[in-house]
Amino acid sequence: MIAAGTARGEALAALRRAFAEAGLDEPALDARILLTEAAGLSQHDLLARPEAPLSAQAATRLSGFAARRLAREPVWRILGQAEFWGLPFRLSAETLVPRPDTETLVETALALAPRPDPAILDLGTGTGCVLIALLHERPNARGVGIDRAEGACRTARDNARANGVGARAAFLAGDWAAALSPGARFDLVVSNPPYIPRGDIAGLAEEVRAHDPARALDGGADGLDAYRAILARGGDLLAADGVLALEVGAEQADAVARIGERQGLVPARIAHDLAGVARVVTFTAESAA
Repeated sequence: MIAAGTARGEALAALRRAFAEAGLDEPALDARILLTEAAGLSQHDLLARPEAPLSAQAATRLSGFAARRLAREPVWRILGQAEFWGLPFRLSAETLVPRPDTETLVETALALAPRPDPAILDLGTGTGCVLIALLHERPNARGVGIDRAEGACRTARDNARANGVGARAAFLAGDWAAALSPGARFDLVVSNPPYIPRGDIAGLAEEVRAHDPARALDGGADGLDAYRAILARGGDLLAADGVLALEVGAEQADAVARIGERQGLVPARIAHDLAGVARVVTFTAESAA
């Protein structure tokens, strides 16, 4: 698609047109990200010298990236990593791509943590992005991330080391809290569990449906199965004054709050993301009310 010697600016314009014609949501952004990565450029380099030619290696790499994007592979899957909370996270087939909305979970957890050095549990850790972001912000905290996929645990472990918190994070494979020792309690329990109703998965964008792991999306018939499982153990996992914070899908906040109340937990706050969507539901144990 892109020939060696093509000027950077011309290559960028050609990619943008191709992506727009294919109906991609953000053709200009995708084109810029893939071009700078393929050519090893910074944004400044691209803007400062748009007339500079692409090397044969960069053109070949960029053409491969473009073909994959036109086949609806997400940009971050193509690059193999994504940014979250200003930190880089390597991806794998067993992990979701971290999404900006999930930063609301981190913000809320930081605001409600009962102590400056909390013991943290992250259920369904994936890339480890939530736990690692929290540990990055709380340098005396320690945490455990659990995921059903061993591959996700390996990826999260690598990401923790790469982001300088590996000595304070442990990752276990298991089904929600079943991997923990009996009696383990935490100051902060967080989770971004699967919450897409099973019948809605077929209608998701191909970038999500075909590339994110299905069991990280599938929340059961009504999208709430994972919340029932987590909240059934919620009170047993919280230390005194501990907080449980859950990311939820659109229009799920009230239903999740009711599930928690039926399990003896006390809803503490519903936090909204930048689009105004109720994104995080938090609880305390009844004894802390």
